[in-house]
Amino acid sequence: MKKETLLYSVTPFDPAGHRLKVCLTINNPDPGGQALSMPAWIPGSYLIRDFSRQIETLHASSQGQAVAVAKTDSHSWLCAPCAGPLKLEYTVYAWDLSVRGAHVDETHAFFNGSCVFLSVTGQTQTPCHVEICPPPHTKNWKVYTSLPEATGHKRAARRHGYGMYIAPDYDALIDHPVEMGRPQVVQFTVHGAEHEMVFTGVIPKLDLERIAADTAKICATQIELFEPQSRRAPFLDSSIRYVFMTMVTGDGYGGLEHRASTALVTSRGDLPTRGQAKAPEGYQNFLGLVSHEYFHTWNVKRIKPAVFAPYDLSRATHTELLWVFEGFTSYYDDLILLRSGVIGESDYLRTLGKVIGNVRRGTGRLKQSVAESSFDAWTRYYKQDENSPNALVSYYTKGSLIALGLDIVVRQATGGARSLDDVMRLMWQRYGRDFYQGSGTGIAEDAMPGLILEATGVDTSEFIQRYAYGCEDVPLDELLSQQGITLNWKAASATPTLDARLRTIHGETQIATVHEGGCAHAAGLSAGDILLAINGLKVSDSASVDRLLGVYRPADSIDVHVFRRDELRAFRVKLAAPDAHECVLERTASDTNAVPT
Repeated sequence: MKKETLLYSVTPFDPAGHRLKVCLTINNPDPGGQALSMPAWIPGSYLIRDFSRQIETLHASSQGQAVAVAKTDSHSWLCAPCAGPLKLEYTVYAWDLSVRGAHVDETHAFFNGSCVFLSVTGQTQTPCHVEICPPPHTKNWKVYTSLPEATGHKRAARRHGYGMYIAPDYDALIDHPVEMGRPQVVQFTVHGAEHEMVFTGVIPKLDLERIAADTAKICATQIELFEPQSRRAPFLDSSIRYVFMTMVTGDGYGGLEHRASTALVTSRGDLPTRGQAKAPEGYQNFLGLVSHEYFHTWNVKRIKPAVFAPYDLSRATHTELLWVFEGFTSYYDDLILLRSGVIGESDYLRTLGKVIGNVRRGTGRLKQSVAESSFDAWTRYYKQDENSPNALVSYYTKGSLIALGLDIVVRQATGGARSLDDVMRLMWQRYGRDFYQGSGTGIAEDAMPGLILEATGVDTSEFIQRYAYGCEDVPLDELLSQQGITLNWKAASATPTLDARLRTIHGETQIATVHEGGCAHAAGLSAGDILLAINGLKVSDSASVDRLLGVYRPADSIDVHVFRRDELRAFRVKLAAPDAHECVLERTASDTNAVPT
């Protein structure tokens, strides 16, 4: 076989110390000096993460002689001179139990390529071979990845085995994460496309069959949405299978999309177990996460903002369109659960009501548009602090409500003949379907009104200007009433409130956020204050605050003692009536579709 131009190998050589060893052979380096770099961020997570900080050692050699390595910036190196094949060997510290990084111990190894594989400057379009090697002293570990096996190579990996894999270029190499170990696994096939679900962690009696059956319905519904005729899964252009990699923890939640897989973290208590008559309440959250990340297979991984085509992983790349790519995805994730029959209408309306209530609770929505939130994701949304609910709006949640509003507006204007589905299909056909076959263009920043008009015949430019680029609330009460749904607001309880979000840390009840304009704000209480007593009675936890306040009425005044840092402070608080921030949606018209389906 022709000698590989770029050859990587990765070995979890020190599970106890949480380290990976990576070797890179560059057969045709730049003789004047070969530059290399590590991504500063990972697509889908808009924060500079400086993965290079986890490289502990890095050595280079050529023809048996050491080559000097010089750091040129925070995530770049130069190896010079390079007379012949250049070999690099480096170690990566891997103790980040998240969907973004790498995590290695004696039970498993997981890594994203963005924090493991150096990029070879000038050769990012070159095919990459990568050999995945076993850790020492392990038995029966297998490899789970959507990265294709290097068929025909003398060291080609077999299914779930160690050996050689291949990627057409560097962008693909870092877009197929790898899980190694002895997880619980289930497979299913939808419209001819193979899917694997991989669960790592301690999960007694996990009901794999139920999870697979529900996920198969979700995947089928999404494939049919984008490809109603061919019903061809999009990842078949880059892999032979789709892999859901789930790390199960005590209280985790999150996901990160890739072109033919997704990395998930979920709470153990949210997963169903064999013999349960009813799945846990949090199971819908898990299925919603699965639906969200799978939808990204189309919307983000292939349909992209123009500024992401291609990615520049050396610096922050700003777009005002995350409200489309994350917001629209957040709208469809739960809607797909409804369409697929995984949940019923009442569950969907309850979930939608929670989203509406959460958006309404934050006064930041009146200060920042979702377009601004998208642009500032790098410096504000991904760097939230105690004041963020008062200053920011989520392009996920409000973006999903804008998508709902657009869907209803289009359906009403066309008598149900067109919907947001038509917009998604147009974007898929024009920008996404052939993205990895050389037509790598993306959506321009100002393109959405025109795309919606083309797909549906409805002019939504004013709607988008007011609700996506302005700070007005989407008029959902009016829009939902057209769908036979009433929107009502009520308080979560009759107990007076401090208008603050509380949390318990190390046995102490702390104010996490003071809501702007509330009674805690008026009294001078601040985030970080540790609550000690209310009218002379000890605060033991968050629940005790509710009990202590339950004997009072709105407009009563109470004395609140706190520690601010190490100083005792006393405040007089005039209690407020609980705000009606709980949204309840009820169907009122039996002859009308309650939600866009």
